Amino acid sequence: MTLFAILRHGPTEWTEEGRVQGRRDLPLSSAGRCRVAAWRLPRVLTSCSWRVSPLIRTRETAALLGISDALAESGLIEMDWGAWEGRRLSELRANVPEMAAMEAAGLDFRPPGGESPRDVQARLRPLLASIAEEKVPVAAVAHKGVIRALFALATHWDMCAKPAQRLRDDTVHLFEIDRAGTPAVFRLNLPLVQ
Repeated sequence: MTLFAILRHGPTEWTEEGRVQGRRDLPLSSAGRCRVAAWRLPRVLTSCSWRVSPLIRTRETAALLGISDALAESGLIEMDWGAWEGRRLSELRANVPEMAAMEAAGLDFRPPGGESPRDVQARLRPLLASIAEEKVPVAAVAHKGVIRALFALATHWDMCAKPAQRLRDDTVHLFEIDRAGTPAVFRLNLPLVQ
């Protein structure tokens, strides 16, 4: 088993406004930078090699954590929300009649012109296989949609109902990757704020 740790980037202005960011390449907000500056990485991550999504909010988060050698990994990019990027979920739920049925599709929920959580899982699989092959602990700064897709893959959660465990911000989630590249939950919600 190989350790794979993953955490969500710090807040951006859109995070604070409750807007869906998807692929929009937004930097951390001033408040987000302050929040990440207060984080402390758990000792379990000291021997990890680091990966980041190519988006600036993850690269800024890594830099603020003192991680200067993280490799950009395209498989970690946030779910593409297509035409709904920049919108608030509350607005979509109130104004898009088919939204409830779309969300009920779980892993197959797909915004117009975007991708589904199942597509995100497909992007993650080669990365997980690579981690299993390398047998070196890896940590990553990524996005909420990526973390949820990974959790679903590890627990067989179909995303049709709430998850068995809440995935909190300001935490790191630890998974074990077996030789076949299959993830299993090791520990969730390990605090970054001491």
